[in-house]
Amino acid sequence: MSKKPTFPVYELMAILADMGRKDAAPELRGRTRVVYFILIFAFLGLLSRLAILQIAHGERYTFLSENNRIRIKRVPGTRGMILDRRGELMVDSRPSFDLLFVPEDTESPESTLRLLGKYLGRNGNELIEIFEENKSRPAFDEIILGKDVDWATVVAVETHQLDLPGVTLRVRPRRNYADGPMAAHILGYLGEIGPKQLKILKEQGYLAGDEIGRYGLEKKWEEVLKGQSGGEQVEVDALGRRVRVLHEVVDVPGDTVHLTLDRQLQQTAFEALKGKQGTIVAIDVHSGAILTMVSTPAFDPNVFARGIKSEEWRSLIKDRLRPLNNRAIQGQYPPGSTFKIIMAIAGLEEGAMDPDAKIFDPGFFPFGNRNFRDWKKGGHGSVNLHKAIVESCDVYFYQLGQRLGVDKIAKYARAFGLGEKTGAFFDDEKDGLVPDTAWKRKRFRQPWYPGETPSVSIGQGYLTTTPLQLANMMAAVANGGTLYRPRIVNKVESVDGATVRQYQAEKIGTIELKPATLQRVREALADVVSGAGGTGAAARSKVVAIAGKTGTAQVIEMKGAYLKSEQLSYFNRDHAWFVAFAPVENPQIALAVLVEHGGHGGAAAAPLAKEVFEKYIELQNHPKDQQQARAEGESRAD
Repeated sequence: MSKKPTFPVYELMAILADMGRKDAAPELRGRTRVVYFILIFAFLGLLSRLAILQIAHGERYTFLSENNRIRIKRVPGTRGMILDRRGELMVDSRPSFDLLFVPEDTESPESTLRLLGKYLGRNGNELIEIFEENKSRPAFDEIILGKDVDWATVVAVETHQLDLPGVTLRVRPRRNYADGPMAAHILGYLGEIGPKQLKILKEQGYLAGDEIGRYGLEKKWEEVLKGQSGGEQVEVDALGRRVRVLHEVVDVPGDTVHLTLDRQLQQTAFEALKGKQGTIVAIDVHSGAILTMVSTPAFDPNVFARGIKSEEWRSLIKDRLRPLNNRAIQGQYPPGSTFKIIMAIAGLEEGAMDPDAKIFDPGFFPFGNRNFRDWKKGGHGSVNLHKAIVESCDVYFYQLGQRLGVDKIAKYARAFGLGEKTGAFFDDEKDGLVPDTAWKRKRFRQPWYPGETPSVSIGQGYLTTTPLQLANMMAAVANGGTLYRPRIVNKVESVDGATVRQYQAEKIGTIELKPATLQRVREALADVVSGAGGTGAAARSKVVAIAGKTGTAQVIEMKGAYLKSEQLSYFNRDHAWFVAFAPVENPQIALAVLVEHGGHGGAAAAPLAKEVFEKYIELQNHPKDQQQARAEGESRAD
């Protein structure tokens, strides 16, 4: 016969019943009533607690319980690629691991983080500090403990997963700049969205932890590059680990941006400037397409992609050489003797001088109570316009400047795009400055004094330009007077290869010039490089005929001094310029080279231009050979 099972509660009730019988001792009956009251209060307490949990806080705990089993995992969209004009890859995205933490998945977040720090060889207090900073976030939102963590971290977390509840890894695309700093100032970099900016961008689909373009093309073309995020509805276990995907919305990669830039030409220019501070800008003279734009020193945008450290950022912004500045569009420099091209054109067009007439240059130009000196001690002797350009005679242009006056000089300078932004798809481009009488009156409330014109006539004084402006000026000289808006993007393609946007050459001005004016100037510029006594002889090439103009821009005024650049302290040395186009007979490419504190343009800048021109011709003559060599190199690297 089976015995009826007994349970502690039944036994307790039986004991209480026995104790409460009338024949039980009085003291037992009193105790029984006390126990009865305790049980009643305990039961009422339990019922009230259940009511609070189920009714008052039912919705909250239902949410927490669902999120303890099902999570919504956002999958960031992969940013679009950036390719050069030949289809060579410049920027793409690679897979990376982020280290995440959900405090709600562990009973003791601090203990878990200290243990994690032990496994990773990191200070646990640093991890706890990150946790404390994010305590105000919504429940079950992931805290990012590390971005783009190394493989050792991935192995450690996966190995000790059971000891680290709430700690997970997430695979996400991370930006990869194939050539590091080579084109950093054009391509730009990304940065995580801050709390203030997030309030504005949340409506556009951005969330905390997302990255956005902060500089360069990454910023300017954010809308087409960013792509669309997807998501997964994921079932997780008690430790927050993924069990299975319940539902998935596929992310959409961003569009591909094709540049006008030539990666191989860019590399040549970058190598030419290695160890120097300066810039090289090259433009297609018939379209305004930017073929290369290098600025040195540069920075590695991959540092921003992995998450730049505060000490790294401080080092960049405090560096006296300003590696974050794009000198091609942000640098504003006196153009020096390169401005004599504008002076010659203005003089010929205005009939201010007979180009064949000669003047005598004794090495100085007396004006008022001051002698404006020539760069060449003792002067150039008897010179006409052609020789004045070829040998860069300052005295000739001092005199021409007095005949023209500053307002006519300014008129022609502005006609060639100097003194205003080119509009080349960059937000941070500078204007430069072309002074005239109206500007002086507005800026200083003073008249323009004739003694200020000689300095402007040789590209000094108040006059400043950007290297991009001078490259565009040379393109207009080369193509017959058409000024194009420089552009860096050729087209935008969707993921399936369809063209979303196509950009064509955009004319922004036509300079009406006499054919004889351009012919004389071009002939003189050709002899600057190939003629006897030309200041640009260092650019002379056996591969291509080059026409150009050297320039030396003073950083400090040296009245009556004839000092060599190396005799000055580095930051007081002159800037070296060379502007040019090639080939002479059929111009295709124009450029501007600036070497900061490089001394004379003929020695420091002209040889760099030669390297770029010769590489351009090589690429034009053997494009298939170049692509084949590149493919073989990539194959060997693989």
